[in-house]
Amino acid sequence: MLWSTTRRAALPALVLTVTLLCAVADVGRSAARASASDGPAPASPVHAGNEEFIAASLTQSASALAAGQSAESSLVAGMSVSQLAGQRVIYSYSGLTPPASLLNLIRHGEAAGVIFFGANYKSRSQFSRAVGDLITANGSTDNPARAYPLLLMTDQEGGLVRRLPGAPVLSEKKIGAIRPIAAAEAAAEQAGAGAAANLLSYRLNVNLAPVLDVYRTPGDFDDQYQRSYSMRPGVVSTLGADFITAQQKGKVAATAKHFPGLGAATAAQNTDDVPVTLNVPAATLESFDEYPYRAAIKAGVKLVMVSWAKYPALDPDFPAGLSSTIVQGQLRTRLGFTGVTITDAIGAGALSHYGTTQNRALLAAEAGMELILSAGENPAEGVSCLDGLESGYTSGKLGSTAFKAAVAQILALRKGLPV
Repeated sequence: MLWSTTRRAALPALVLTVTLLCAVADVGRSAARASASDGPAPASPVHAGNEEFIAASLTQSASALAAGQSAESSLVAGMSVSQLAGQRVIYSYSGLTPPASLLNLIRHGEAAGVIFFGANYKSRSQFSRAVGDLITANGSTDNPARAYPLLLMTDQEGGLVRRLPGAPVLSEKKIGAIRPIAAAEAAAEQAGAGAAANLLSYRLNVNLAPVLDVYRTPGDFDDQYQRSYSMRPGVVSTLGADFITAQQKGKVAATAKHFPGLGAATAAQNTDDVPVTLNVPAATLESFDEYPYRAAIKAGVKLVMVSWAKYPALDPDFPAGLSSTIVQGQLRTRLGFTGVTITDAIGAGALSHYGTTQNRALLAAEAGMELILSAGENPAEGVSCLDGLESGYTSGKLGSTAFKAAVAQILALRKGLPV
């Protein structure tokens, strides 16, 4: 997610269970959802063969991930369609206090989690109360997922990009410049451990970091905010894996971003603002930009964020986060990632040609993205994502087996995180 970093930078298994039965009786919308719609979605572009592609990928991963998720599968089977859809949405809000509409969505099991920005923080005591309100709402008896901690996340990358006071202090670029490389590795480990301890002190359990982009030229998109470790993929790979390992050892899930890489983006190519096309050869993307993800996956990274840039060498038609070729073909099949996928901000300008928020969420899910990140600081945007996912489920555009498998995997992630 990038719009928030540039504008707020200084502010402090897969379960393939084909016999799942789902109770799909709709229990109705909450009051918060009644007024939150941005209109009917235009017809979705055709993602040829996506359901078969995604199902095949699920099949390949099922043997490694099915164990221990029977409880999640059973829970998913009892959810309403609106709850299934809501369990794939990360919400956001403005100001210092979570609004009643968001608390109501959480109480009714229609939310996977919340992302926080600098504007949500004034003091430790204020922020702790806000997080406590969200956790209390999640424990409602009306929420079938009440035993599973919310995914409470932020961008705590280090350097300029920190939403909360405290660690990590050094930017990725400063860590990457340390020599000898053994000292840089120690600094990356310290940054990951510090990020985990800091976020846990606020009761957050997911960090949307580290950035694994391999930047190309000084002052370009990543480098201008010191968000890349290096111009050398080997250095990015090593230090990113060190950060991930240390942070997850500290019980905070890490997120590698922005797959397959934004390192080739110029300073003006900001996917938060405009559509971005990166004309990088497929061989370079696979051997250079995607290289750090091999180590991240080997380190057990819990989440991967997929970028909104378009990579014509891999898919001439869709941005990465809307492309099953990239999400399923590159990330899942070629690199073997079996964790949770999360979109970049759904309101990004890069998606201006893809219709309403509902339609964007639907297209992302069709491509195989599991969590939809609503970063517009308004719960209504998240509700629009929920509506898009629900319409896709009820219309059959989003196959029920893959949909339920995604929800079960998200729940399994949540089960392993602290409250």
